[in-house]
Amino acid sequence: MNMTVFGFRPSLWPTLIALPAVAFTFGLGIWQIQRLAWKETLIAERQSRMALPVLRTLPVKLESEQLLFRRVRFTGQFLQDKEMYHPARSLLTGAIGVQVITPFRLVDGSVLLVNRGWVPKVRQNPETRRDGQVQGDVTLVGVIRTPARAGYFVPENDPGQNVWFRINISQMAVHADIKDMRSYYVDLVDNAPGGWPKGGQTRVTVRNSHLEYAITWFSISLTGLIIYVLWHRRYRPAPNRRPARPGAA
Repeated sequence: MNMTVFGFRPSLWPTLIALPAVAFTFGLGIWQIQRLAWKETLIAERQSRMALPVLRTLPVKLESEQLLFRRVRFTGQFLQDKEMYHPARSLLTGAIGVQVITPFRLVDGSVLLVNRGWVPKVRQNPETRRDGQVQGDVTLVGVIRTPARAGYFVPENDPGQNVWFRINISQMAVHADIKDMRSYYVDLVDNAPGGWPKGGQTRVTVRNSHLEYAITWFSISLTGLIIYVLWHRRYRPAPNRRPARPGAA
């Protein structure tokens, strides 16, 4: 009576190719889990800093990252004729428009870039929001920021059209003909008089798709391992066993 039995016979080249690939994709899954934890910690840190008491003085230089995303109070006056426009969606509604970035001369004479907030395209012209074009000294509260690294697909700035896809402080200082510009900027937390621009546009979250990436890499790793095992399944005839003859010793 012939029977078949399962056997696993790994061959050299498939093993040398498949197992490193399985290990590599599994390692990528582990790395994405680590990145997920890092992103969640980063977001939590930003949120906790914004909840701290408002700083009473602006730092001259950002000597510590712990100052980023801290709220701060400062006094001075807007240089309203030097507005710049950063295309962006509203953090609250997702509508397309621009963020109005205006140089702000501090009481010590230096200049700070201030992101006053978001306006729709129909209100980009300052004449459409005269109530918000405050003159003279004002005291404001904003969130300390530094320019984020722009993605590869973000267009280059167009100073000629006064359109700034990337916040580049040194380039903006040249455009506005300002020499003593602070190395950071602030996002205002409140709306301007008249409601435009709308403040509170600080985005503390960052793109976080690492869980989906981890699941993808683990799935690829598991699929590769299953294919490797199935590829090496072997069925071979079981050895014939002759029945013992009667009276055989």
